[in-house]
Amino acid sequence: MRAAVACGLIVTVSEPLAIRLLHKLAVMDVPGQRSSHTRPTPRGGGAPIAIGMLVAAAMAGGTGAVPFVIAVAFFGAIGMLDDLRGLPARLRLALQLVGSAAVAALLVASISLPVLALAGVALAITVWVTGFVNAFNFMDGVNGISASHALIGGLAYACLGEWRQDRFLVAAGLAIALGACAFLPWNIARARVFLGDVGSYSLGAALALLAATAVARGVPPEAAAGPLALYLADTAWTLQRRARLGERMFEAHRTHVYQRWCDVGWSHQEVTLLTAAGTVLLSLLGLASVLGHPGLRVVADLAGLAVLAGYLTSPALFAHGTRPRGRHVRPRTLIGSF
Repeated sequence: MRAAVACGLIVTVSEPLAIRLLHKLAVMDVPGQRSSHTRPTPRGGGAPIAIGMLVAAAMAGGTGAVPFVIAVAFFGAIGMLDDLRGLPARLRLALQLVGSAAVAALLVASISLPVLALAGVALAITVWVTGFVNAFNFMDGVNGISASHALIGGLAYACLGEWRQDRFLVAAGLAIALGACAFLPWNIARARVFLGDVGSYSLGAALALLAATAVARGVPPEAAAGPLALYLADTAWTLQRRARLGERMFEAHRTHVYQRWCDVGWSHQEVTLLTAAGTVLLSLLGLASVLGHPGLRVVADLAGLAVLAGYLTSPALFAHGTRPRGRHVRPRTLIGSF
């Protein structure tokens, strides 16, 4: 608990200083034709969260601390470089794959499996971490959405850690939750700062690592995936639709489900609240898998799929009878922000 509190305190104390520094360095997100904001806003406000998570992991210790620290530090550094000077998309992807592979190697080092099986597991973890980091970045497009989901995800993994009596999972989950909670006042109403790539990359890596760690330590996959399912579904659905329509994948767009909600008149806060409620529901349905009742598990799994299906088809339902009010979100591109 002390480690998590330390993360929250670091963000609370450091965020105002970070905002001043970002203004001084002119690390600004300048509004464009399809932006969600009307004035230049500093990006990179997630740096204190990354630092807080690193401190919390070092304080918590345990076997999960080393890969967690490497993932948060490596992806946070990539994000900070991108915020400060910009990185070509292919270079970002290459660096992300290198970091994910290093983390995967650490995670599988203690597993006793044939060499080919270990290589397969390591490859799956590499793809998983890289994929979710980018999914988390894609979804960070309206005020408060990603910090809210990190708060929910952190609490969910802390609960799973308590169920498994896993000290590190509890500490890391609470650190993510308190760090995100301390950031929210600066971002959820009138955004004074954005997470930036440093924030979305480090939080995405942290959540991806906790999900992989939870599964490796005996947590059912549904419970581990529940807090992340909405972000994954929205990203996968949007990418397949754009590919099917022949759109250029590296171009900026606003066709994610949550972005389309904004286009039919929903405010940032309404979008954040509704998506957060969906993630809470999916997390609770995932927790049904830990109860050991096969029938209940199947029902909960089917209910979770129904929730995701409803979410993905919701823009058409919300658009009916709703007058667009011109609320747009920051466009995102494949492998990072445009």
